[in-house]
Amino acid sequence: MAFTEPVLTKRIPLDPNQRHTVWYDEYVATGGYAALKKAMDLKSDEIIKIVTDSGLRGRGGAGFSAGQKWSFIPKEKKGPHYLAVNADESEPGTFKDRYLIDYDPHQMLEGIAIAAKATHCDIAYIYIRGEYHRQAKVLERAIKEAYEHGIFGQKGMLGTDFKLECYVHRGAGAYICGEETGLLESLEGKRGWPRNKPPFPAIAGAFARPTVINNVETLCCIPWIIGRDDGPAWFKSMGTKSSPGPKLYGMSGHLNKPGVYEDELGITLERSIEIAGGMKGGKYKAAICGGISMGVLGPNQLDIKLDFDDVRFRGGCLGLGTAGMIVMNEHSDMVAALRNCVRFYAHESCGQCTPCREGSGWMAKILNRIMDGMGRRQDLDMLLELEKTQGIMPGTTICGLADGTAWATRTFINKFYDEFAARCPEEPLVPVTIKRGRLHPATPMGSNTR
Repeated sequence: MAFTEPVLTKRIPLDPNQRHTVWYDEYVATGGYAALKKAMDLKSDEIIKIVTDSGLRGRGGAGFSAGQKWSFIPKEKKGPHYLAVNADESEPGTFKDRYLIDYDPHQMLEGIAIAAKATHCDIAYIYIRGEYHRQAKVLERAIKEAYEHGIFGQKGMLGTDFKLECYVHRGAGAYICGEETGLLESLEGKRGWPRNKPPFPAIAGAFARPTVINNVETLCCIPWIIGRDDGPAWFKSMGTKSSPGPKLYGMSGHLNKPGVYEDELGITLERSIEIAGGMKGGKYKAAICGGISMGVLGPNQLDIKLDFDDVRFRGGCLGLGTAGMIVMNEHSDMVAALRNCVRFYAHESCGQCTPCREGSGWMAKILNRIMDGMGRRQDLDMLLELEKTQGIMPGTTICGLADGTAWATRTFINKFYDEFAARCPEEPLVPVTIKRGRLHPATPMGSNTR
């Protein structure tokens, strides 16, 4: 069985004019919270095993096994456990989580309740980016409905002894708070600076207690897996062997019908462009495949499969990321595109790590000079040198923001080198004529100084 019908967007019509927010009554009438009722009869280990067997990988960017992440939470409780939902969605080109919150918030709340049951969490915090004003209000109303119907609160989840509180915590628009430990610092009321690991959040997360951190789309997959008797097998029937399940693709850029589209993991880049109505204003040239931190796919890579592995190993990018696709046509200026990416990272660097703070700013200055028509050939060498020296991979920074700067720079320059080289010409050699002066020992050292 391949992807035949919408899963995560089942309750969201493709026609924008027919979309509306699905509140509690409609959600329950269409099968909502049935998976939660089933989960209440399962042991925590059983829920974790089902999710692990499904092969669900995190949809927030890293692609780590969701079930395996849950299994890291200590079995013995010595205090409160927390669940932090990453709804910050600050990666440029990404807007899929906003789509789910806008129209089907209870789907995520059901996923939160099941995840909390599996990991013995006492409190769930939904960390949502500050710019999502409407979405925060939608969540507040949906959570209120969930409290009224016994999903959350001290009366016990669906009449059981398990209790869960749920709160919305609004961020202040910092990109770095999308990184999980930066999110936790912000959640605690501190500056959003990423933490050194270990200890990992599963051991010492929010308020130094065991914490699970999951993305909105990841949690929305949970009810569909738990709610079916053949959940893992059904989930694996979609996508690829290493990247199973459905996926939301946020399509933007030079497309006829930009928007959020659902399909299985592993479709080709060309197929994703077709789903979004095809190219607009010219032929395909490049695509940022998962938010700008993942890098760019070139003109000859339309056959790349959009999963967690092919984009990385054949596409030469950091990974699929959030699947926020920014598609560019043949008239796009790649130098200007990279300058915008690096300028963003220079602005959003938290400043904690020197290679990121200084390196991203240095790269932005070089690209600004190139855009101003003063590029030099050594500038490209310097950019490629700088990108190799910052990030988690070379081991010089705490978080992956610098890796995003590096991969964007590396892939843009390597895949469109001629375009960059045209802006950075070789400096012409200036002929110099040297004339020997007349012998005239005007100094005590004599003529050997001439």
